[in-house]
Amino acid sequence: MTRKVPLSGEQLSLSEINDYYEDVTAALKRYFHPTNGYYDEKFAGYSTTELNSELQACLEEIDRTSTLSVLSAIEAIFRIDYLERCYTKKKDPISRVFRQLYKEEGPRVSFDKHILLVWERESTGASFIIEKLRDVLKYRHWLAHGRYWVLKTGKRNRYDYRDVFLLAETLTNSFPFVS
Repeated sequence: MTRKVPLSGEQLSLSEINDYYEDVTAALKRYFHPTNGYYDEKFAGYSTTELNSELQACLEEIDRTSTLSVLSAIEAIFRIDYLERCYTKKKDPISRVFRQLYKEEGPRVSFDKHILLVWERESTGASFIIEKLRDVLKYRHWLAHGRYWVLKTGKRNRYDYRDVFLLAETLTNSFPFVS
């Protein structure tokens, strides 16, 4: 095996991301409220429609950036699990396949084409949830690469934070990750 990947330990947990999302959402709503001390200075001349429109745009941006964080955290969970299974030489079927993959590809395997494919093939009942994750990963790709094209995914063209967070919780509770 090649040298071990040094893990930073800086990945965010789902609960940390959710706390951030809730805090920033609440703070934005307070900021756009007339009781905000800067309200008259910041929003002088705004109509109610303009104010609500700007608030919704800010909330949508927090939704998107938090969704990107959740999807990044999910990838980190899967990648760390892959590495831990390879480094600790676990004997279960998934770990054996991962170790063989590590011998061929090393630590820089494709998340979608390698790691998710192994989970899909080697564990029972995983294909449905992985299929949902793959569809959401198209949204992540769109977010991460600048949103410059018209997104076309499955039945929906957009996911919101709550949908993605629930999928992430389902994933973390459904897979037997080693760490």
